[in-house]
Amino acid sequence: MGVISTTILVIGGIGVLAAIVLYFVAKKFYVYENPKIAEIEELLPGANCGGCGMSGCHAFAKACAETDSLDGFNCTGAGKDIMEKISVIVGLEAKAGIRRVAVMKCNGGCSERQIVNNYDGVTSCAMEGALYQGETDCNYGCLGRGDCVASCIFDALHIDSESGIAVVDHEKCVGCGKCVKTCPRGLLELVPVIDDKPIVWVTCMNHDKGALAMKECTISCIGCGKCKRVCEHGAVDVEDFVAHINPELCVGCGECEAACPRGSITHIGDLIPTKKEAES
Repeated sequence: MGVISTTILVIGGIGVLAAIVLYFVAKKFYVYENPKIAEIEELLPGANCGGCGMSGCHAFAKACAETDSLDGFNCTGAGKDIMEKISVIVGLEAKAGIRRVAVMKCNGGCSERQIVNNYDGVTSCAMEGALYQGETDCNYGCLGRGDCVASCIFDALHIDSESGIAVVDHEKCVGCGKCVKTCPRGLLELVPVIDDKPIVWVTCMNHDKGALAMKECTISCIGCGKCKRVCEHGAVDVEDFVAHINPELCVGCGECEAACPRGSITHIGDLIPTKKEAES
């Protein structure tokens, strides 16, 4: 019994000594953290999407707690209501950020782009794009392997079973921009969502000349410039044989969409009646 008692006392003493050492070490190296950081972080979605421009939700919460102004601070995954709650915690006024959503700049599905070969490799847009042009003659269209879908933690993207291209669910999209960075062909773009103003964009990124682009896809932009000529607001530009609409300048009149001979322009929301519609 003496040996057992001695062993218990020695081990117990070591435990107590270790606890005392750990207590003083913890006190010595204790780092104070503003309790507001934890409060703010609890309100955030915890997605660490980087849409706010910071490394993650903790970094965003820390920045909010330590800043003198919330100007420019916006959690894309949280929304306006959460930012207002954060403003109450830190005692600062939060300015409403502009919501953005991703739009897909390719609408050339299986029926518009003829498949000329079959890819047999890793299911990855990045991998397929690095190896060769893809299964169609268009070097610029959606590869449909779902890299953007995998990158979206908000379930706002899916590959359409009929067209084989990525489709954005704009109700779920928070504009974090992960899909934009992921797409190897730059087919996704973030555009602002403004009340009572439709989003109009070109659903093509084909930079080949018109005749070749027409062979590659039945609804490709051919850079004819008709959309640019009818736009009275300077919102449309044509560069390298493909049109692009500046969402900041576009008013949603619909003139460009009506003028496009290829059906390469689409929109979300209600368009302002075109001149022809207004006259009729």
